[in-house]
Amino acid sequence: MTNPTACLLIIGNEVLSGRTRDANLQFIAQGLGEIGIPLREVRVIPDVPETIIATVNEVRAKYDHVFTTGGIGPTHDDITSECVAKAFGVPWEPHPEAWERLAAHYRKLDPPGDYNAARQRMGTMPRGATLIDNAISIAPGFTIGNVHVMAGVPRIMQAMFATLAPRLAGGPKILSHTVHARGAQEGAIAAELAAVQAHYPALDIGSYPYYRPEGGGVALVAKGTDAAEVASAGAMMLALLGTAGREGEPE
Repeated sequence: MTNPTACLLIIGNEVLSGRTRDANLQFIAQGLGEIGIPLREVRVIPDVPETIIATVNEVRAKYDHVFTTGGIGPTHDDITSECVAKAFGVPWEPHPEAWERLAAHYRKLDPPGDYNAARQRMGTMPRGATLIDNAISIAPGFTIGNVHVMAGVPRIMQAMFATLAPRLAGGPKILSHTVHARGAQEGAIAAELAAVQAHYPALDIGSYPYYRPEGGGVALVAKGTDAAEVASAGAMMLALLGTAGREGEPE
């Protein structure tokens, strides 16, 4: 069975400027791996309509799933939703269910809140969108085609992803096996690592240096969907390293 593929678009000038540190990529990548949808590409793009529209159209044709974070709030620079509508060539209009949820929410506040034009933007979506609920705030994300539009606030995005994930058709879970090369440098073990990759061409074999006060090293990681192959590759890496190797994940 072939795993479907995914791309993540992180949308927001605040991320590109360095003012906001993205906290969503790792969560989404790990969550998708759990359901067998490997994340193959990530892009960080600005709040520029032409860029969002062109990028969405490019990547939705290339990948099975596209996930976006950011730009679905009530302010003038929250333009992701309307840009996705333009990318699909459909009207950006009030979503009946989302609109009523938000209106009811603000009516129930004490004192009642104003469901004003800014807040109404959160209930306006591309025609044909399916809602992505979240248990943190009332404003939903949405799916249209193979594009899943979520909030940029990490806690809200995570709640949306929890709702969305069970609806996604994935493939075999992405498994990993890590071996540490204690005190090693990548250049000294590159030949051994290349030999492992050549022996297991279906796996992703990578090396990741780390530095700590008590001493550094390199984490060697084998990833794939075949549990026996992943474990065998891990054993091969450990054997090649000899006494310098140990198994386990870094803290």
